[in-house]
Amino acid sequence: MGSLEDARFEGELENGVGLEELEEELDAASGSGSGPEATRTIEEAVRVLLQGLGEDHEREGLRRTPLRVAKAFREGTRGYRQNVKDIVQGALFPEAGLDNGIGYAGGAGGLVVVREINLFSYCESCLLPFSVQCHVGYVPSGQRVVGLSKLSRVADVFAKRLQDPQRLSDDICAALQNSINPAGVAIALQCRHIQFPEALSCNPNPKHPCKSEMQGWVRASVCSSSGVLEVNSFWTDFLALLKFRGINLEGCSKNCFPVQSWCPSRSLEAPLCNGHSTKNPNNGKVSSKPGPTHASMVAAVTSILYSLGEDPMRKELIGTPYRYVQWLMKFKSSNLDLKMNGFNLGKLTLHKKTGDVVNSQSQIHSVLNLPFCSQCEHHLLPFHGVVHIGYFDEEEGKGIERSIFQSMVHYYGCKLQVQERLTRQIAEAVHHVFCRGVMVVVEANHICMISRGIEKGGSSTATIAVMGQFSTDPAAKALFLQTISNNTASGG
Repeated sequence: MGSLEDARFEGELENGVGLEELEEELDAASGSGSGPEATRTIEEAVRVLLQGLGEDHEREGLRRTPLRVAKAFREGTRGYRQNVKDIVQGALFPEAGLDNGIGYAGGAGGLVVVREINLFSYCESCLLPFSVQCHVGYVPSGQRVVGLSKLSRVADVFAKRLQDPQRLSDDICAALQNSINPAGVAIALQCRHIQFPEALSCNPNPKHPCKSEMQGWVRASVCSSSGVLEVNSFWTDFLALLKFRGINLEGCSKNCFPVQSWCPSRSLEAPLCNGHSTKNPNNGKVSSKPGPTHASMVAAVTSILYSLGEDPMRKELIGTPYRYVQWLMKFKSSNLDLKMNGFNLGKLTLHKKTGDVVNSQSQIHSVLNLPFCSQCEHHLLPFHGVVHIGYFDEEEGKGIERSIFQSMVHYYGCKLQVQERLTRQIAEAVHHVFCRGVMVVVEANHICMISRGIEKGGSSTATIAVMGQFSTDPAAKALFLQTISNNTASGG
């Protein structure tokens, strides 16, 4: 995410742990002697992907990307190397108050619900991470209860595999039912998957700008149940306890959100067999004709699946390498034309503008909520959000059409990037036209923040770049920032 120069930190700490120690820690956690070999295989595959994108994997910013991606994939699929029995064993405790003759569900004890367990998993259709808020309920039996932390750990075992929401819910439910033998189990998941870049386009009407929170996610709520919690009255109690936290899952039922509706990549035509494409899902953005570059990239992703312990020929994974390559190709720099939609820095013409937010006293034009989707070059994971641009008039009342700003944002965003550089590049491009002063604010959600390291799905990152008068005029900066704040507060 950050744009720190890797060369300055050769051999130093990443997330507080040395790189070699990180790899050793990951291998130890896997419980498998094949850890280093699997990591090296994934690293080599990532180099092939970077070459297919026209990138130099030895350049600054990409030098350690293969290792970072390998660690993220290995850590994010550690559930394949974990056993539920090892987690639950020794965590079942006698509870004398659970009298077999009386009590809830014919002597089973009271309903226990652990809410809002934040997890992430990798989508088996496209290999992108998705966030999960998990709610687990169970009714104890046999005069024993399970340690509450074990419920979240069991859920995490199955989240750390290639999944779709319904199977993840079913897997957690079945594992708890079989391992702790309760009277019943209930699972509810609220999942969020990032949209593909073309779905993040914005309504061009500046009076109704889109917001990344509305446009950026596909949402799914799924559930599973067993035993007494399949009975309507007990399920109703489970939902009622979720409502205490403002979680309304009324109407949620099994298979209410099929996988075809869940992952945006399913709109792409998958090949019949991994590594062999039959038809082109040509969306007018990226050519998907089969060729040596695509074939080598698909083969590289297939090797990643093998290294993770998966079977690429499992029916749910047929086409996954191809869809992942299609995602990556959306961020190939050579796909972008500097002159698209009339965007040419040397030939931009100024027009009388009526759509911008303009402060009449300072003549600051504000173009807000320009959506974007980019790809973090450090982890090959997306980050997305909105761009706000403020600029001073060169000629009174004159400006650039919003669509040109959107094309500019798209040009700099749809490539391997870091947010700090993206912010600066947009500011420099606008300043080329409006030399008096430019200020750019970028707000983004980074998928790498939910799928590695601290795993904080609710966090967002804001960056600022200023040039010209904005760099010397604190009042102008404050005025533009207040404009953004007012727009956010009004729901714009």
